[in-house]
Amino acid sequence: MSLQLFKKLCSFLLTMLAAMVLIFLVLQVLPGDPALVMLGPDAQPDTLAALHTQLGLDQPLVQRFASWVWEMAHGDLGISYAYRVPVSGMVLERLAVTLPLALMAIVITIVVSLALGVYAATNNHRLRGQAIMALTQFGIAVPNFWFGLLLILFFSIYLGWFPAGGFPGWSAGVGPALQALLLPACALALVQAAILTRVTRAALLEVLHDDFIRTARSTGLSRRQVLWRHALQNAMVPVATVMGLQFASLIAGTIVIENVFALPGLGRLIFQAVEQRDLIVVRTMVVLLVGVVVAMNYLVDIAYLFIDPRLRVRPSGDSQ
Repeated sequence: MSLQLFKKLCSFLLTMLAAMVLIFLVLQVLPGDPALVMLGPDAQPDTLAALHTQLGLDQPLVQRFASWVWEMAHGDLGISYAYRVPVSGMVLERLAVTLPLALMAIVITIVVSLALGVYAATNNHRLRGQAIMALTQFGIAVPNFWFGLLLILFFSIYLGWFPAGGFPGWSAGVGPALQALLLPACALALVQAAILTRVTRAALLEVLHDDFIRTARSTGLSRRQVLWRHALQNAMVPVATVMGLQFASLIAGTIVIENVFALPGLGRLIFQAVEQRDLIVVRTMVVLLVGVVVAMNYLVDIAYLFIDPRLRVRPSGDSQ
């Protein structure tokens, strides 16, 4: 098992290195000069050249990439071109909004999808089970930003229960902060919960027809005990796979949702950095988001080893 973990760690590091190379090269070919954006179109050539030197834009491409990787490895995220402040401080400030938002969306997704998926599987041939599947089709088809606008119209404008946008900050209290994040989290979770509900139902239906389920029932266990202790645990491998993939969609979805709800998070920071041609913020943020997604998939792969003990066995039959 330790060898498997080491191989997965090496794969994670190589994936991150390849992602950094790709992101760096893509940003180099984008049109526009960050120094020119900062100084304006009327900047003098000598002033422009001096700013290029100050920002390190006059260095060879390979040297700039090596410097960036070295700084990232030591926790130095660089200085923003537009704001001239450390990117790490900007990230930590915005992370206080995006991280709770993503966690709330994940919790809502898992709770709703597992409950509806199990209910739909145990009522597969009944009208209520089919109704849940119809709702999941609706959830998959609806864009999360449009659903977010509907939530604003109904719960904020019509009922007045939640703020229509903005974030009061955690200094205003946990209650108001969570209240401002609830509608965006629901908008983010809609599509993911619909997909995961269908996957949970399909995986559970397949397991419920296996022989070990009938054996467990014959030992005197109740239907609920067999369902939650045996069937659901064995159905978790495909469910965990989809959870890992969905985390990437949640992170990408924050860019749109945070702009819909005017939340000062990482997604809005990326959007503003692209507008201002603040390349160091853009590439750092994209690498961090890629790292989070790859790390999540890495953790899902590790979770497989605990969910399904058969994956910890070598082909020869000896456990590692």
